[in-house]
Amino acid sequence: MNAIFKLFKIAIVSLLISGCNADTINCLIKTDKGDIIIELYPEKAPITVANFLKYVDANKYENSAFFRVCNTQNEAERSIPIEVIQGGLNENAEGFPPINIETTKETGLKHENGTLSMARLEPNTATDSFFICIGNQPELDFGGKRNPDGQGFAAFGKVTKGMDVVKAIQQMKDTSQYLVEPVVIKNIKRIQ
Repeated sequence: MNAIFKLFKIAIVSLLISGCNADTINCLIKTDKGDIIIELYPEKAPITVANFLKYVDANKYENSAFFRVCNTQNEAERSIPIEVIQGGLNENAEGFPPINIETTKETGLKHENGTLSMARLEPNTATDSFFICIGNQPELDFGGKRNPDGQGFAAFGKVTKGMDVVKAIQQMKDTSQYLVEPVVIKNIKRIQ
């Protein structure tokens, strides 16, 4: 029993020293414009995080792209403007089946500066495409008016480093919100 207690104590101390947070999973988004580090919240948004990690672990995001940007200029005519960058697989890539939406009402997560969320059309249609918020975007939460169905979008993580890269991508030249030169996502990998 003493040996088990000692092993348990060593494990706890190791976790405290390493600063590891068991409630999050960290990933590195490596782009040709710089690196973005994100943390995911599997306890709050288990379906959405599992879906994203399925793409990550299968290397589906390798050589994908950030392809769409919403900013104050190209959203000026919208009644509910937002500021985000959107990335995901190219049209010819084979993905996985869509997932059920985990609304912000269910998860308690909000679309704040740096929030990572799933893009979708109708509820329960999200697959690989995701976006990162620039500034707080409450109209993307449950009950928000950006999507007419009022369900909002499924937030599931947050940028912890690299918002300068996110903002630089958002300001790149676009045509009708689509980047003239999409930013290559070299890959997305889990990190410690």
